[in-house]
Amino acid sequence: MDNEKNEFLSRGCSYKPKSYQKNENLYSHSCCKRNSYNWLESISLPKAYKEFGYAEVRFKNSRKDFYKLPDDSEFYVGDIVAVEASPGHDIGIVTLLGETARLQMRKKRINPEVKEIKKLYRRARPSDIEKWISIVATELLSVSKTKKIAGNLKLSMKVNDVEFQADGTKATFYYTAEERVDFRELIKLLAEQFSVRIEMRQIGARQEASNLGGIGTCGRELCCSSWLYDFKSVSTNTARVQQLTINPQKLAGQCSKLKCCLNYEYEVYVDALKDFPSSDIRLKTKKGLAFCQKTDVIKKIMWYSYKDDPANILAIPVDKVKKIIQDNSKGIIPEKLEDFSEIKEKKVEFEHFEEDLSKFMD
Repeated sequence: MDNEKNEFLSRGCSYKPKSYQKNENLYSHSCCKRNSYNWLESISLPKAYKEFGYAEVRFKNSRKDFYKLPDDSEFYVGDIVAVEASPGHDIGIVTLLGETARLQMRKKRINPEVKEIKKLYRRARPSDIEKWISIVATELLSVSKTKKIAGNLKLSMKVNDVEFQADGTKATFYYTAEERVDFRELIKLLAEQFSVRIEMRQIGARQEASNLGGIGTCGRELCCSSWLYDFKSVSTNTARVQQLTINPQKLAGQCSKLKCCLNYEYEVYVDALKDFPSSDIRLKTKKGLAFCQKTDVIKKIMWYSYKDDPANILAIPVDKVKKIIQDNSKGIIPEKLEDFSEIKEKKVEFEHFEEDLSKFMD
């Protein structure tokens, strides 16, 4: 494999395709964006089973679509194929066939018997691949030119990416904007510049991060650019439920929005907190009123401190907190919370800090 830049990584290719080679292992489940895995591959189907006549084909970034297979040809995952487009034709890579394609269509609620599906024409010819390679190579430069044109027009928009159709008849520009943008003049200038049909498509900040890719604070590839398809809204309440400090620098992802991974354990915390009493309830003791300072959902512990002594924080198990609340409702007031506490919050002792530090340095 050569060391040249791979502009096809965003299309799921582990290396840049060649026009006059077989392109084996082009789609090889390596570290490619939006990879698809056929988990039914090892399961043999009955001999009388009729093969599902549709395939999933992927293009740039998250764009995928389903196409009807011709009856007289046999296709495999990883094949570079020519498919029907509007107008003309496009080039993509077959990612799913058979039962996995059927299940994926069902998941996306696409019924081939009701909806008219576009056709998959054939395997791409060497001339198709050669033209495809040359067009893809111009996409990065086209983005730079478009940004310059949009800047000259003083449009409040950010051009993120562009995808040219493989036959060179259409270009789709992806942009983000906080307000509605009048890009009629921009489309006119772009059509003159590139001599193709122009389509503008607005995307959100999360989709922008998904297309660009990157490494998250966890050290792994961004979920949105590797496997996450559905972007669900994330609110600050999601962080509060998980007892996280509302710190935008730590909770925000590369899209400047709250991280999608905050939703992963949210429902677990919501279910666990059903066994916890409200943190707004004050505990009455003869020593004084106690307020809830924090909650440890995993250990099932609630931390309380007295109104007159906020520095003294006591850890009380949830079942004992419930017992105190129940007793308070009956008029029973315990002597003090220390009788129910199992752990006291550790406080840093500074008396012998310098002496211990000098010993450590020696």
